[in-house]
Amino acid sequence: MTPQRTDVSSGTPTGSLAGAVAETAEGLRPHDLRGKVVVVTGASGGVGRAVVRELGAKGAKVALIARGTTGLGAAAVDVGVAGGSGKVFEADVADYEQLRRAAEQVEADMGPIDVWINVAFSSVFAKFTDITPEEFERTTAVTYLGYVWGTRVALDLMRPRGRGTIVQTGSALSYRGIPLQSAYCGAKHAVKGFTESVRTELMSEGSDIRITMVQLPAVNTPQFDWVLSKLRRHPQPVPPIYQPEVAANGIVYAAEHPERKEYWVGSTTAATLVAQRIAPALVDRYLARTGTKSQVTDDKTPTGVANLWEPADEDQDYGAHGSFDGRSHARSPQLWLSQHRRPVLLGLAAGAAAAVALLRRSR
Repeated sequence: MTPQRTDVSSGTPTGSLAGAVAETAEGLRPHDLRGKVVVVTGASGGVGRAVVRELGAKGAKVALIARGTTGLGAAAVDVGVAGGSGKVFEADVADYEQLRRAAEQVEADMGPIDVWINVAFSSVFAKFTDITPEEFERTTAVTYLGYVWGTRVALDLMRPRGRGTIVQTGSALSYRGIPLQSAYCGAKHAVKGFTESVRTELMSEGSDIRITMVQLPAVNTPQFDWVLSKLRRHPQPVPPIYQPEVAANGIVYAAEHPERKEYWVGSTTAATLVAQRIAPALVDRYLARTGTKSQVTDDKTPTGVANLWEPADEDQDYGAHGSFDGRSHARSPQLWLSQHRRPVLLGLAAGAAAAVALLRRSR
């Protein structure tokens, strides 16, 4: 039997062409989520809500963590309708002890946690100087420390078993700061650096626990209706906008294929991150001219709702979608190519080889 070798740069096993085609886009068979216990924070609305629905369709046992009672209950029903099973655990992710107790209850009620997906966040739409220290601290506690505490709890429970997967929901704003979102951008940058540190520690230990990050584009979620805003006009995602199901597809795929360091969802995410690498100062000037106007709209009036301190969906279910359905994309060709890059590259290589053969034959 021919021994399998590993590509050092990607960690992807390589072998025969037939074997590579038979496997997934990463060259590795996916982790089957059917019957697995998967924790999702921020599960009651937005991207988290779309994620739990997709996990339900995969047949997973989903532990839903958030603060809003009504939103959580409706999300659990969604999981069951999709084909999985869901159970609700109320907790504020900014509070380590609450999150720890919720996770221990998950394992007592549902079994060992196989996958932990951090999605929960909150923020403030405002210029930095208009955000109070308390508001900035609270945003950082939820959007950054919520991921730190979730990761810590997950690792504490997974380490004795020597296996597990952690998925961090990131953003193009993990790399690129924009106006009016200093608290959110700072937290997402911090999550990226924190995740890289933990990832390298796990790699140095030879651990089978995987941690990966999914960088998202602008998504049509209730975020723009329930995040604290100090703007005179209604906030909106920076176009082009994607539906939350696109983001959920990328996140669940990462849970099934956690070997890669990170995934990019949406062509705008890819374009933003590439531009940031090539000409960051030019991107600064572009955003200084366009960044504020692109994040507000006159089509809606401000809602006055804010979920920074209290859940917005305690008594009302907001669901997964925001108020920009008519302007949002339901598909991402870039995401599909990212998920199928190996067979695509193999197909292109086969096509090129065939073309060369035909050219030689014609000569």
